[in-house]
Amino acid sequence: MQPELRHLRYLLAVAEHANFTRAAEELRIAQPTLSQQIKQLEKALGTQLLDRTGRTVRLTDAGETYARYARRALRDLAAGERAVLDVRDLSRGHLRLAVTPTFTAYLTGPLAAGFHTRHPGIRVEVRELPQDRIEAELLADRLDLGIAFHGEHLPGIEATELFTETLGLVVGPGHPFAGRAEPVGAEELNGRHLALLDRDFATRLHIDAYVSEHRVRPVIAVEANSVTALTEIVRRTALATVLPDAVTRDHPWLSPVPLSPALPSRAVALLRRAAGYRSAAAGAFTELAASWGEEARGQPIG
Repeated sequence: MQPELRHLRYLLAVAEHANFTRAAEELRIAQPTLSQQIKQLEKALGTQLLDRTGRTVRLTDAGETYARYARRALRDLAAGERAVLDVRDLSRGHLRLAVTPTFTAYLTGPLAAGFHTRHPGIRVEVRELPQDRIEAELLADRLDLGIAFHGEHLPGIEATELFTETLGLVVGPGHPFAGRAEPVGAEELNGRHLALLDRDFATRLHIDAYVSEHRVRPVIAVEANSVTALTEIVRRTALATVLPDAVTRDHPWLSPVPLSPALPSRAVALLRRAAGYRSAAAGAFTELAASWGEEARGQPIG
Protein backbone atom coordinates (compact mmCIF):
# COMPACT_ATOMS: atom_id res chain seq x y z
CA MET A 1 0.00 0.00 0.00
CA GLN A 2 1.21 3.49 -0.85
CA PRO A 3 0.65 6.17 1.80
CA GLU A 4 -2.11 8.62 0.85
CA LEU A 5 -2.77 12.20 1.87
CA ARG A 6 -5.30 11.14 4.48
CA HIS A 7 -2.62 9.07 6.23
CA LEU A 8 -0.42 12.15 6.55
CA ARG A 9 -3.26 14.22 7.94
CA TYR A 10 -4.25 11.48 10.38
CA LEU A 11 -0.70 11.08 11.69
CA LEU A 12 -0.22 14.82 12.20
CA ALA A 13 -3.58 15.14 13.96
CA VAL A 14 -2.67 12.40 16.45
CA ALA A 15 0.76 13.95 16.99
CA GLU A 16 -0.80 17.38 17.61
CA HIS A 17 -3.39 16.13 20.11
CA ALA A 18 -1.24 13.32 21.59
CA ASN A 19 -4.47 11.39 21.75
CA PHE A 20 -6.43 9.21 19.33
CA THR A 21 -9.85 10.16 20.63
CA ARG A 22 -9.40 13.93 20.34
CA ALA A 23 -7.71 13.55 16.93
CA ALA A 24 -10.63 11.41 15.72
CA GLU A 25 -13.11 14.03 16.90
CA GLU A 26 -11.27 16.75 14.99
CA LEU A 27 -11.07 14.60 11.89
CA ARG A 28 -14.70 13.54 12.28
CA ILE A 29 -13.97 9.86 11.91
CA ALA A 30 -14.37 6.96 14.33
CA GLN A 31 -11.44 6.36 16.67
CA PRO A 32 -11.04 2.69 15.65
CA THR A 33 -10.90 3.79 12.00
CA LEU A 34 -8.18 6.32 12.85
CA SER A 35 -6.15 3.69 14.69
CA GLN A 36 -6.49 1.29 11.78
CA GLN A 37 -5.36 3.94 9.25
CA ILE A 38 -2.25 4.77 11.30
CA LYS A 39 -1.37 1.08 11.53
CA GLN A 40 -1.72 0.84 7.74
CA LEU A 41 0.72 3.73 7.35
CA GLU A 42 3.21 2.15 9.75
CA LYS A 43 2.96 -1.15 7.89
CA ALA A 44 3.52 0.58 4.55
CA LEU A 45 6.62 2.35 5.88
CA GLY A 46 7.86 -0.68 7.79
CA THR A 47 8.42 1.23 11.03
CA GLN A 48 6.59 2.38 14.16
CA LEU A 49 5.62 6.05 14.03
CA LEU A 50 3.74 6.44 17.33
CA ASP A 51 4.61 5.39 20.86
CA ARG A 52 1.35 4.27 22.47
CA THR A 53 2.82 2.94 25.75
CA GLY A 54 2.52 6.09 27.89
CA ARG A 55 -0.43 8.10 29.14
CA THR A 56 -0.23 10.15 25.96
CA VAL A 57 0.59 9.20 22.41
CA ARG A 58 3.80 10.63 21.02
CA LEU A 59 5.86 10.38 17.89
CA THR A 60 8.80 7.98 17.81
CA ASP A 61 12.12 9.16 16.40
CA ALA A 62 11.08 7.73 13.04
CA GLY A 63 7.70 9.37 13.45
CA GLU A 64 9.29 12.77 14.11
CA THR A 65 11.37 12.45 10.96
CA TYR A 66 8.41 11.36 8.83
CA ALA A 67 6.14 14.06 10.30
CA ARG A 68 8.57 16.79 9.18
CA TYR A 69 8.25 15.62 5.58
CA ALA A 70 4.51 15.16 5.93
CA ARG A 71 4.06 18.75 7.16
CA ARG A 72 6.22 20.03 4.30
CA ALA A 73 4.27 18.01 1.75
CA LEU A 74 0.92 19.28 3.02
CA ARG A 75 2.21 22.86 3.04
CA ASP A 76 3.41 22.50 -0.56
CA LEU A 77 0.08 21.03 -1.62
CA ALA A 78 -1.79 23.89 0.07
CA ALA A 79 0.48 26.37 -1.71
CA GLY A 80 -0.23 24.59 -4.98
CA GLU A 81 -3.97 24.86 -4.39
CA ARG A 82 -3.58 28.59 -3.72
CA ALA A 83 -1.52 28.97 -6.88
CA VAL A 84 -4.26 27.27 -8.89
CA LEU A 85 -6.80 29.64 -7.39
CA ASP A 86 -4.52 32.57 -8.20
CA VAL A 87 -4.36 31.43 -11.83
CA ARG A 88 -8.12 31.04 -11.95
CA ASP A 89 -8.74 34.54 -10.65
CA LEU A 90 -6.06 35.85 -13.07
CA SER A 91 -3.89 37.35 -10.35
CA ARG A 92 -1.00 35.30 -11.75
CA GLY A 93 -0.22 33.36 -14.89
CA HIS A 94 1.56 33.31 -18.23
CA LEU A 95 0.29 33.88 -21.77
CA ARG A 96 2.29 32.89 -24.88
CA LEU A 97 1.06 34.88 -27.89
CA ALA A 98 2.32 35.18 -31.45
CA VAL A 99 1.19 37.52 -34.23
CA THR A 100 1.98 37.86 -37.90
CA PRO A 101 4.26 40.86 -38.46
CA THR A 102 1.88 43.50 -39.83
CA PHE A 103 -0.26 43.29 -36.68
CA THR A 104 2.55 44.68 -34.55
CA ALA A 105 2.00 48.01 -36.31
CA TYR A 106 -1.54 48.58 -35.07
CA LEU A 107 -3.13 45.63 -33.23
CA THR A 108 -0.64 44.04 -30.84
CA GLY A 109 -0.09 47.21 -28.81
CA PRO A 110 -3.75 47.98 -28.02
CA LEU A 111 -4.61 44.35 -27.24
CA ALA A 112 -1.55 43.75 -25.06
CA ALA A 113 -2.05 47.07 -23.26
CA GLY A 114 -5.73 46.35 -22.65
CA PHE A 115 -4.93 42.88 -21.33
CA HIS A 116 -2.18 44.17 -19.04
CA THR A 117 -4.48 46.86 -17.64
CA ARG A 118 -7.09 44.23 -16.78
CA HIS A 119 -4.67 41.55 -15.56
CA PRO A 120 -1.34 43.10 -14.52
CA GLY A 121 -0.25 39.89 -12.76
CA ILE A 122 -0.21 37.89 -16.01
CA ARG A 123 3.16 37.74 -17.76
CA VAL A 124 2.65 38.08 -21.52
CA GLU A 125 5.19 36.76 -24.00
CA VAL A 126 4.64 38.19 -27.52
CA ARG A 127 6.43 36.80 -30.57
CA GLU A 128 6.31 37.94 -34.19
CA LEU A 129 6.23 34.95 -36.54
CA PRO A 130 5.07 33.99 -40.04
CA GLN A 131 1.66 32.32 -40.05
CA ASP A 132 2.93 28.82 -40.82
CA ARG A 133 5.32 29.05 -37.86
CA ILE A 134 2.52 30.24 -35.59
CA GLU A 135 0.40 27.22 -36.45
CA ALA A 136 3.32 24.81 -36.01
CA GLU A 137 4.17 26.31 -32.61
CA LEU A 138 0.55 26.07 -31.51
CA LEU A 139 0.44 22.39 -32.43
CA ALA A 140 3.70 21.80 -30.54
CA ASP A 141 2.18 23.53 -27.46
CA ARG A 142 4.85 26.23 -27.51
CA LEU A 143 2.18 28.91 -27.92
CA ASP A 144 -1.23 29.46 -26.35
CA LEU A 145 -2.73 31.74 -29.01
CA GLY A 146 -1.91 33.29 -32.35
CA ILE A 147 -3.32 36.16 -34.39
CA ALA A 148 -3.13 35.66 -38.14
CA PHE A 149 -5.36 35.48 -41.20
CA HIS A 150 -8.35 33.22 -41.69
CA GLY A 151 -8.14 30.66 -44.46
CA GLU A 152 -6.69 27.19 -44.83
CA HIS A 153 -5.16 26.04 -41.56
CA LEU A 154 -3.16 23.02 -40.48
CA PRO A 155 -5.19 20.10 -39.10
CA GLY A 156 -5.74 20.63 -35.39
CA ILE A 157 -5.83 24.43 -35.57
CA GLU A 158 -9.04 26.17 -34.54
CA ALA A 159 -9.71 29.69 -35.85
CA THR A 160 -12.13 32.32 -34.55
CA GLU A 161 -12.72 35.28 -36.86
CA LEU A 162 -12.15 38.65 -35.18
CA PHE A 163 -12.58 41.36 -37.81
CA THR A 164 -11.98 42.31 -41.44
CA GLU A 165 -8.79 44.10 -42.42
CA THR A 166 -8.62 46.37 -45.46
CA LEU A 167 -5.46 47.32 -47.35
CA GLY A 168 -4.68 50.21 -49.61
CA LEU A 169 -2.01 52.42 -51.05
CA VAL A 170 -0.13 54.40 -48.40
CA VAL A 171 2.01 57.45 -49.20
CA GLY A 172 4.07 60.02 -47.36
CA PRO A 173 3.76 63.83 -47.44
CA GLY A 174 6.08 64.19 -50.44
CA HIS A 175 4.19 61.82 -52.72
CA PRO A 176 2.04 63.16 -55.61
CA PHE A 177 -0.91 61.09 -54.35
CA ALA A 178 -0.84 62.65 -50.86
CA GLY A 179 -4.21 64.23 -50.14
CA ARG A 180 -5.80 62.73 -53.23
CA ALA A 181 -9.52 62.08 -52.70
CA GLU A 182 -10.39 60.00 -55.75
CA PRO A 183 -9.21 56.37 -55.90
CA VAL A 184 -6.04 55.44 -57.76
CA GLY A 185 -6.79 53.05 -60.60
CA ALA A 186 -4.84 49.80 -60.64
CA GLU A 187 -3.39 50.75 -64.03
CA GLU A 188 -1.71 53.79 -62.40
CA LEU A 189 0.57 51.38 -60.55
CA ASN A 190 2.28 50.51 -63.84
CA GLY A 191 5.86 51.76 -63.53
CA ARG A 192 5.10 53.29 -60.10
CA HIS A 193 8.01 52.97 -57.66
CA LEU A 194 6.93 51.10 -54.53
CA ALA A 195 8.46 50.10 -51.23
CA LEU A 196 6.96 46.79 -50.11
CA LEU A 197 7.32 44.15 -47.46
CA ASP A 198 9.35 41.16 -48.61
CA ARG A 199 7.86 37.83 -49.59
CA ASP A 200 8.12 36.37 -46.10
CA PHE A 201 5.02 38.43 -45.32
CA ALA A 202 1.50 37.26 -46.12
CA THR A 203 0.72 40.89 -47.00
CA ARG A 204 3.28 40.84 -49.82
CA LEU A 205 1.81 37.69 -51.28
CA HIS A 206 -1.60 39.37 -51.15
CA ILE A 207 -0.22 42.35 -53.06
CA ASP A 208 1.54 40.17 -55.64
CA ALA A 209 -1.71 38.33 -56.32
CA TYR A 210 -3.48 41.68 -56.85
CA VAL A 211 -0.97 43.12 -59.35
CA SER A 212 -0.85 39.81 -61.18
CA GLU A 213 -4.63 39.66 -61.47
CA HIS A 214 -4.81 43.21 -62.82
CA ARG A 215 -1.73 42.80 -65.02
CA VAL A 216 0.16 45.80 -63.74
CA ARG A 217 3.93 46.04 -63.22
CA PRO A 218 5.05 48.42 -60.49
CA VAL A 219 8.76 48.92 -59.86
CA ILE A 220 9.76 47.42 -56.52
CA ALA A 221 12.39 49.94 -55.46
CA VAL A 222 12.69 48.82 -51.83
CA GLU A 223 11.87 45.59 -50.00
CA ALA A 224 11.80 45.56 -46.20
CA ASN A 225 11.21 42.93 -43.55
CA SER A 226 9.89 45.43 -41.01
CA VAL A 227 6.72 47.51 -41.07
CA THR A 228 8.47 50.18 -39.01
CA ALA A 229 11.31 50.44 -41.52
CA LEU A 230 8.82 50.57 -44.38
CA THR A 231 6.78 53.40 -42.88
CA GLU A 232 9.94 55.42 -42.21
CA ILE A 233 11.12 54.92 -45.79
CA VAL A 234 7.76 56.01 -47.20
CA ARG A 235 7.67 58.98 -44.85
CA ARG A 236 11.02 60.27 -46.11
CA THR A 237 10.74 59.48 -49.85
CA ALA A 238 8.31 59.74 -52.74
CA LEU A 239 7.77 55.99 -52.68
CA ALA A 240 4.33 54.51 -52.10
CA THR A 241 3.58 51.28 -50.27
CA VAL A 242 0.65 48.98 -49.62
CA LEU A 243 -0.28 48.33 -46.00
CA PRO A 244 -3.34 47.83 -43.83
CA ASP A 245 -5.14 51.18 -43.75
CA ALA A 246 -5.16 51.02 -39.94
CA VAL A 247 -1.37 51.50 -39.85
CA THR A 248 -1.88 55.15 -40.78
CA ARG A 249 -3.82 55.83 -37.56
CA ASP A 250 -0.67 56.05 -35.48
CA HIS A 251 1.37 57.69 -38.25
CA PRO A 252 -0.21 61.06 -39.09
CA TRP A 253 2.44 61.74 -41.74
CA LEU A 254 1.14 58.78 -43.77
CA SER A 255 -1.95 59.05 -45.97
CA PRO A 256 -4.12 56.13 -47.12
CA VAL A 257 -5.15 56.32 -50.75
CA PRO A 258 -7.93 53.99 -51.99
CA LEU A 259 -7.26 51.75 -54.95
CA SER A 260 -9.79 50.92 -57.65
CA PRO A 261 -10.55 48.11 -57.72
CA ALA A 262 -9.79 47.73 -54.05
CA LEU A 263 -7.47 45.09 -52.73
CA PRO A 264 -9.50 42.17 -51.36
CA SER A 265 -10.09 42.48 -47.63
CA ARG A 266 -8.80 39.79 -45.26
CA ALA A 267 -10.39 38.13 -42.25
CA VAL A 268 -8.23 38.29 -39.13
CA ALA A 269 -8.54 35.31 -36.82
CA LEU A 270 -7.48 34.17 -33.37
CA LEU A 271 -5.82 30.76 -33.62
CA ARG A 272 -5.44 28.03 -31.01
CA ARG A 273 -4.80 24.30 -30.82
CA ALA A 274 -8.22 22.69 -31.08
CA ALA A 275 -7.64 19.92 -28.55
CA GLY A 276 -5.31 21.87 -26.28
CA TYR A 277 -5.77 22.89 -22.66
CA ARG A 278 -6.86 26.53 -22.44
CA SER A 279 -5.47 28.39 -19.46
CA ALA A 280 -7.44 31.08 -17.64
CA ALA A 281 -5.07 33.68 -19.12
CA ALA A 282 -5.70 32.40 -22.67
CA GLY A 283 -9.43 32.42 -22.02
CA ALA A 284 -9.34 36.02 -20.77
CA PHE A 285 -7.29 37.17 -23.78
CA THR A 286 -9.70 35.37 -26.11
CA GLU A 287 -12.61 37.24 -24.57
CA LEU A 288 -10.79 40.56 -24.88
CA ALA A 289 -9.85 39.94 -28.51
CA ALA A 290 -13.40 38.84 -29.33
CA SER A 291 -14.80 41.97 -27.71
CA TRP A 292 -12.34 44.14 -29.63
CA GLY A 293 -13.25 42.34 -32.84
CA GLU A 294 -16.98 42.67 -32.14
CA GLU A 295 -16.64 46.44 -31.95
CA ALA A 296 -14.75 46.46 -35.23
CA ARG A 297 -17.02 44.02 -37.03
CA GLY A 298 -19.24 45.57 -39.61
CA GLN A 299 -16.79 48.42 -40.15
CA PRO A 300 -13.56 47.20 -41.76
CA ILE A 301 -10.35 48.03 -39.92
CA GLY A 302 -8.93 50.75 -42.03
